[in-house]
Amino acid sequence: VQLQASGGGVVQAGDSLRLSCAASGRTFNSYNMGWFRQAPGNEREFVAAIWRGRTYYADSSKGRFTISRDNAKNTVYLQMNSLRPEDTAVYYCAADRGGTLILSSISLARAYSYWGQGTEVTVSS
Repeated sequence: VQLQASGGGVVQAGDSLRLSCAASGRTFNSYNMGWFRQAPGNEREFVAAIWRGRTYYADSSKGRFTISRDNAKNTVYLQMNSLRPEDTAVYYCAADRGGTLILSSISLARAYSYWGQGTEVTVSS
C-alpha cells in the first residue's frame, strides 16, 4: 500500500489543522492505521491510531486530536485542535501489514509496515 499525507502548514497556537492520508489499494479497510510525528532531533513518536475500529491516543494528543477514517475514500484523517508550539513536527501516517498489528504494539513505529512521506506542521506561539 502507498500512503500520501497532506494538510500540514504553519499556524498559530490555538489553531486547528486537519491532516489527511490517502492510501492506495483495494483492501484499505483491513489495515490498522496510525499517525506519528517527529520533531527535529527527536525520535518518531506515536500520536494516534485506529486499531480494529477503535481509536487510541498518546497522552499528549488526547482530548485535542481526533483520528478517523473514511474507507470509501481510502483516507485516514487527523483533526488537530488547540495546537501548541510543541506540536511542531513532521507528521507521518502509517499502516500495518494487512491487519496484523497487535494492540500492545500500536504505539511502536517499528510495528507498522507502510509509511507516508510526511507533512510538516509548524505552530508558532
